[in-house]
Amino acid sequence: MKLKIMLTGLLACISINQANAAPGLQKATAPYTIDNYAKTKYPIVFVHGMFGFNRLGSAEFGLDYWYQILPDLAKRGATAYASQMSPLNSNEVRGEQLLQQVEEVVAMTGQAKVNLIGHSQGGPTSRYVLTTRPDLVASVTSIAGVHGGSPVADFFKNLPILNGIIPIVMNSLATPVINYAQQTNLPTDFDASLNSMTKSGYQAYNAKFPLGLPTQACGDGASQINGIALYSWTGISNTTNLFDPDTILTALGPVLFNGQANDGLVSKCSSKFGKTIRDNYAWNHFDEVNQILGMKGFFAPDPVAVFRQHANRLKLQGL
Repeated sequence: MKLKIMLTGLLACISINQANAAPGLQKATAPYTIDNYAKTKYPIVFVHGMFGFNRLGSAEFGLDYWYQILPDLAKRGATAYASQMSPLNSNEVRGEQLLQQVEEVVAMTGQAKVNLIGHSQGGPTSRYVLTTRPDLVASVTSIAGVHGGSPVADFFKNLPILNGIIPIVMNSLATPVINYAQQTNLPTDFDASLNSMTKSGYQAYNAKFPLGLPTQACGDGASQINGIALYSWTGISNTTNLFDPDTILTALGPVLFNGQANDGLVSKCSSKFGKTIRDNYAWNHFDEVNQILGMKGFFAPDPVAVFRQHANRLKLQGL
């Protein structure tokens, strides 16, 4: 689901002939601090989705998955990290990778817990850590998390010609390129990743990791569990800017979702987790993380500002 972001990042890397991202965690930095508006008690760990990365290229010329978001938080006093997991794999495999990085952040910062913020598959990936090591989690925030599966995944899974070709292309070409751009060698499994996104895949996953999920269709989940705050938000637009290439990847939204509000890849109801902050932003699936390069609808809210406000929300809760 992140093919568009990947291709953009690769073009950026090729144009400068660099691929210098360090493996593992990427800490947000800023040349100066404006204030402590976003200075949470516990560090924030961002969790990317399918086809995701922390950064492709170098700090000076690369493309961040969370475009402009982490540097903005750092200027506002936050301690924030972008995690790095397999671009393609199951929620469980990615969850174990995330858990190792959460433990690393706890060790480096001396703080007992972290605030997790996940986008797309990063939402259910964060739920893995929430369930297996709740002692390390202060809050979980899910942005367009695929908590109920995506008909886009079922669409590709049920087309035999695509189901036979795409795994070969992705496992042998696309994900190795992402790993090379990040200088990592993370395990990839397209079939496992796609299966995780299907309706049946999430039914099985949710049976094992139900924390924070709504008990009623399209309703809110619990706002907190044992003191751990749970939040979510999502967009519901498909075409937000005709000049933005991500429109190509969200164009099937009006067809595949049978009239359900969606961001092109995930429905509003599937994104429900914890307390809903807002479920009707004028964003598509990529605008939610300020991609590509900050392009969005002309009158849509600024995603960077929304993340900044959420960090302040966590701060005011003592998290």
